[in-house]
Amino acid sequence: MTQLETFGAGSSGAARGDDAQETRWLSIVGLGEDGLDGLSPLARALIGEAEFVFGGARHLDLAGAALAGEARAWPSPFEQGVEQVVALRGRKVCVLASGDPFLHGVGAVLARHVPRHEMRTLPAPSAFSLAAARLGWPLADTTCLTVHGRSLDLVRAHLHPGRRLLVLTSDGAGPGEIAALLAATGFGGSRLHVLEALGGPRERVRAAQAEAFDLGEVDPLNLVGIEVEAGKGARVIPRAPGLPDAYFENDGQLTKRAIRAVTLSALAPRRGEVLWDIGAGSGSIGIEWMLADPSLRAIAIEERPERAARVRRNAAALGVPGLEVIEGAAPAALEGLPPPDAIFVGGGAGDRGVLETALIALRCGGRLVVNSVTLETEALLIAEHAVRGGELMRLAVSRAEPVGGLTGWRAAMPVMQWSWVKP
Repeated sequence: MTQLETFGAGSSGAARGDDAQETRWLSIVGLGEDGLDGLSPLARALIGEAEFVFGGARHLDLAGAALAGEARAWPSPFEQGVEQVVALRGRKVCVLASGDPFLHGVGAVLARHVPRHEMRTLPAPSAFSLAAARLGWPLADTTCLTVHGRSLDLVRAHLHPGRRLLVLTSDGAGPGEIAALLAATGFGGSRLHVLEALGGPRERVRAAQAEAFDLGEVDPLNLVGIEVEAGKGARVIPRAPGLPDAYFENDGQLTKRAIRAVTLSALAPRRGEVLWDIGAGSGSIGIEWMLADPSLRAIAIEERPERAARVRRNAAALGVPGLEVIEGAAPAALEGLPPPDAIFVGGGAGDRGVLETALIALRCGGRLVVNSVTLETEALLIAEHAVRGGELMRLAVSRAEPVGGLTGWRAAMPVMQWSWVKP
């Protein structure tokens, strides 16, 4: 297969050969900090032949000598730029991007709007690849994150002793903010590598310990390499379900550790799925659902404002700040939410309207799990089980506690759990 045929290959009978050349109106070219010097002849030709070239101000400046068509800086909001590109379909358009356009880049956005057989992409090394090369870290064994325009709390879930992280930041203040986060959470002994403007004439690599971070005048284009070291009292977030109850700020409305582990097992998270956590309380189920895999999404529905605020704090503290919180009472608060792949009902299960709404909303093959501690709700779940099937369990947990000068078992309230898979 020729290079032309490779770029032109598309799905379901996409054009090839000369026809492919005509249909590929959009080019996406990845740039490094070395600008045109780091581009192949083909990449330079695509820029020079384009009638319109889109990019950030920095990209357009780096490619300036090769521009022959109209240069257009990305507008704000970003979506307007995507609309402008799509509106030029059939004209020769080139979009400039940083490094690999499909790694947290514009390529992934444009691919949602432009068929792949209508575009070709020439990536440059990503910032992560350059950083790994400078530090000598195998990418396959390194966790790569971006907090560019996102919460720094995303780092928390990945702070495991001995791990190496590469974190793409938003600006020059990012490395210092990461250092402060590590120092405040018991990881102050971690070693930070600040890698600035990689691949260009301003490239610089410096290192400091998190708790003694003193690097000033950091270039806005930077990554931070973290060699994680956990000190005494550091909160290391385990990968298994059933985090310690003490990890969650709560007012007593908390699915306890043992019950939570069984509940997450029944919910059975799968990559890319959406969970509704109805009656979220402290948010523990939605938080642990999201911790199972970065692709998972959860929506916590909580009627009480003070609890909703607590859910947000818990989510940030446990490294999943993207947990969506809806303040309101079910079932009304469920209207318009994305269809769920799994639903947990921990509060409000006694309201038949909540359960009926959940049963209707759940996708086929989705899992519903309802926990109950009251006889009234148990009666409702027994009736549903009789009609729909699924699995009923009664979970009773006792813990050893002091009894006088000795030790005895103290039982928690038993929990009935109904789990069901929608056919």
